[in-house]
Amino acid sequence: MVTTEHLDLADIPQGAVLRSVTAQRSRFSHRPAVRVSLTDQVSRDGVAGVDFVDQPTFVQIPTAFATGKISVDIASRLRPDAPADARGFAGIAYRIGAGEKPPFEAVYLRPTNGWHVAPPDGPRRERAIQYFAYPDWPYNRLRDERPNGGYEAAADIRLDAWIRLTITVRATSLSAAVNGTTVLELPQTLAATPRGAVGLFVDIGTDAHFSNLSVVHDD
Repeated sequence: MVTTEHLDLADIPQGAVLRSVTAQRSRFSHRPAVRVSLTDQVSRDGVAGVDFVDQPTFVQIPTAFATGKISVDIASRLRPDAPADARGFAGIAYRIGAGEKPPFEAVYLRPTNGWHVAPPDGPRRERAIQYFAYPDWPYNRLRDERPNGGYEAAADIRLDAWIRLTITVRATSLSAAVNGTTVLELPQTLAATPRGAVGLFVDIGTDAHFSNLSVVHDD
C-alpha cells in the first residue's frame, strides 16, 4: 500500500535528531523553511572524512522508509567561512540506520557546479549531483575506484534558488530528478541498510534552507 507523509518544514519536525548540524526556523524567498548548517564546532575543528565530507551530518527525521519517493525543495548558499572547495552541498539522506554513526545513503547537490555556473573547462560541470553510501562509499572513493559508475552527473542548478530534488528509491536502484528532469540513474546502488529514517543533509561551508518535504512509501 502506498502512503504519503508531507511536512511543509515551517518548523523543525517533531522528534528530529540533529547530527552535527544546527537547525532553526527561517524564511527564504518569502517561504517558511528550516535552515540547516554544520555546527560551528564541526566547521571549525572537525576533520574531513571523520566529522564532515560525506558523513552523518543531517537533521534526522523519524520515519521508516524503505522504497518509494522522497522530494524536497532546497535553497543553499555558502557560509562566510566556507572553504575554497565548498560547493553549497545539500540534499537528502535516506535509509538511515541506528547508532551514533549510522549507515545511510544520500543524494546531494553541488549548486556551484551547475551548468551555467561552473567553469567552462574542467570536470566540475559533470559533478552537480552526487550519490554516496556511508560508511564505505564516500564520493572520493567512488570517483577513484568507480569513475564510470555514474554516481555523479550534471544538472542545471545554482546557489540562492529553490531546487526541487526528487529521488525514487527501489530495493537496489535509484533515480534522481532536479526540477522535474531526471539527471541521475543508478541501476545498482550500494545500499547500506534496507530501511531507516530520512535526513536533511548538508556538508561543509553550506547554509541550506529546506521546504516542502514529501515521503512516499510504496511498501
